Amino acid sequence: MADILVIGGGAAGCLAAITAARAGAAVSLWEKNDRLGKKLSITGKGRCNITNAAPVDELIQNLPGNGRFMYSAFAAFDNRAVMDFFEALGVPLKVERGQRVFPASDRAQDVTQALAAEMRRLKINVRYNKTARRLLFDSAGGVDGAAAADGTKERAAAVILALGGATYQATGSTGDGYKLAASAGHAIVTPLPALVPLVSPEAWVASCAGLTLKNVELALYKRGEVSKKQLLYRGFGEMLFTHFGLSGPLVLTASRAAARFWHDAPGELLLALIDLKPALSPEQLAARLERDIAAAPKRQLHNALAELLPRSLIEPFIALAGLDGARPVQTLSHRERAELLRLFKALPVRLTATRPLNEGIVTQGGVAVKEVQPKTFASKLCPGLFIVGELLDVDGFTGGYNLQAAFSSGHAAGLAAAELALAK
Repeated sequence: MADILVIGGGAAGCLAAITAARAGAAVSLWEKNDRLGKKLSITGKGRCNITNAAPVDELIQNLPGNGRFMYSAFAAFDNRAVMDFFEALGVPLKVERGQRVFPASDRAQDVTQALAAEMRRLKINVRYNKTARRLLFDSAGGVDGAAAADGTKERAAAVILALGGATYQATGSTGDGYKLAASAGHAIVTPLPALVPLVSPEAWVASCAGLTLKNVELALYKRGEVSKKQLLYRGFGEMLFTHFGLSGPLVLTASRAAARFWHDAPGELLLALIDLKPALSPEQLAARLERDIAAAPKRQLHNALAELLPRSLIEPFIALAGLDGARPVQTLSHRERAELLRLFKALPVRLTATRPLNEGIVTQGGVAVKEVQPKTFASKLCPGLFIVGELLDVDGFTGGYNLQAAFSSGHAAGLAAAELALAK
């Protein structure tokens, strides 16, 4: 029998196990994969964006999914504490654009290896290829261990659920934690993708696959109605055309609201409008176009647009304007020029769905936070049970915010679970 059983060896589970062991508890950890931190190893494109160096209030703002629930945990173990933790384990760090924090080596495996080494040093009993099938409860309704898929059981004074969400299922986040938490009485907010590409039926979008647009503005409108009332999202940044639709940081950020919209209104249309020239007012853009036409009035339209658009976007752009790319620009009517200007400021893309939940980077939804203590991450319903990380209904944008939430929740639960177990 261990003092504490941690189920899940991702970011939150590893921090919980290490923190509890450092506090003097005997800790066992079950990991369904053959190694720790499988999802950690692919975050940040394999570089592991472990946190964000922004002030704590900014961290909260970038956790649109119940970020305020994390205040206490961030106060106790903030981004500076996370950075100090890893540097003490021998992982030098660096801060990049957007305050994103990475290993100086750009190798995610340095992070996972450091966590595994510290767990060995602390003599944490890590059991690989071990899948939890159900929780065990005592006569009073409290948790006192778990049973595994292989038929074995392990008793513990406290159990920490750190099984992740339901995205990137190849890494082990297959939604198992929802069933375990529900068996202890917890309500589960419907899991949806939070950072996921969006699907478009537009053939011209697929023809631009691979094209990246930088410094553009994206607006999403519900049901295709361009009005202030129907505006779902507006943001600025970088996006990518794919064979199925849109992706890239700007789109991933927008996708959280889109996924929630389609969950509430399945089958409805979203209209994306892309401002290709957000730094230019309509008047400035019109003046630029007129100067280009005056400078070379006989130039064909598709050649004239080469200075204003990426090459792969020129033909689709002209087609959307209903024009012939071989026409000399001097022949364009006032109405046709106005249509070109409109498209520069509001290039339309119809969107119909997110990519599947499994393709999301992060899950929104999960265990309802109102049923969990924010300082300790202890269940309010089941004594001895703690719930951390992405299994909770807490999610954030890209930039290290989700891993910070995982580390902070794991730290809080590890301390509280150790205190509980050692007092028994």
